[in-house]
Amino acid sequence: MPEWLVLTLAMLAACAVVVIVTLVRHRRAPEDEDPSETPDVIEYMTMWIGVVYAIVLGLAIAGVWEARSVAQDHVQAEAQALHEISERVRVYPADVRDRIREDVNAYVGHVVTVEWKKMADDGEVTERGDELLQRVRVDVTDYQPATDFQAQAYQPLLDQMAAADQARNARAESTGATMPGVVWFGLLAGAAITIGMVFALQIRRTPRELVLAGLFSALIAFLLFLIWDFDAPYSRGITASAEPFLHLFPHIKG
Repeated sequence: MPEWLVLTLAMLAACAVVVIVTLVRHRRAPEDEDPSETPDVIEYMTMWIGVVYAIVLGLAIAGVWEARSVAQDHVQAEAQALHEISERVRVYPADVRDRIREDVNAYVGHVVTVEWKKMADDGEVTERGDELLQRVRVDVTDYQPATDFQAQAYQPLLDQMAAADQARNARAESTGATMPGVVWFGLLAGAAITIGMVFALQIRRTPRELVLAGLFSALIAFLLFLIWDFDAPYSRGITASAEPFLHLFPHIKG
């Protein structure tokens, strides 16, 4: 059974239970029962709808912000690993050292000038980036150390190469949106219900109430926009940036 169908049936079942229980209780209520002696259910439900929706909004904002921070950490880890490779190969012969550094620079230049735009526009990394990183891997792994000093540097270089590859894979997996569609349905439906409850309380047309209602609606719209903006870590307003690459490789122009 599809998840959306399960969700729909669960929501309909919950509504049906509430309606049935209310109707049964209303029919069995004694004739002398005075409803005015109990609090107004509209005010009670309005309060709790606002509280629950505020919690959901807070969790959603925290989730997308954390995803954005994790995406930036992937970039930092990848840039740092490549920088370590570029620095540690200085113990290698000049021709090997220069070739590795040239390939690292070519990869970094491709990431900050071509691949970053690809991630922002299409939500994916490029095949050319995979090829350039693979070239760096071949350079590092295929060299046979000629001295003990070079042999001591060989394994740490392999570790940094693995770290760069892992960070790239993590970056590739975090290019898309992080919020599932069902969560967006809940956020938008909750916003409609929460704002709709304002009209259930018989809002008047006094300037004060109209201003408060407008500000309340604008605040919810702003928070939803904030979630949407953070939802794609590399492609919208406040995004993870390529600054770690540019900082560790200042000769590369973004």
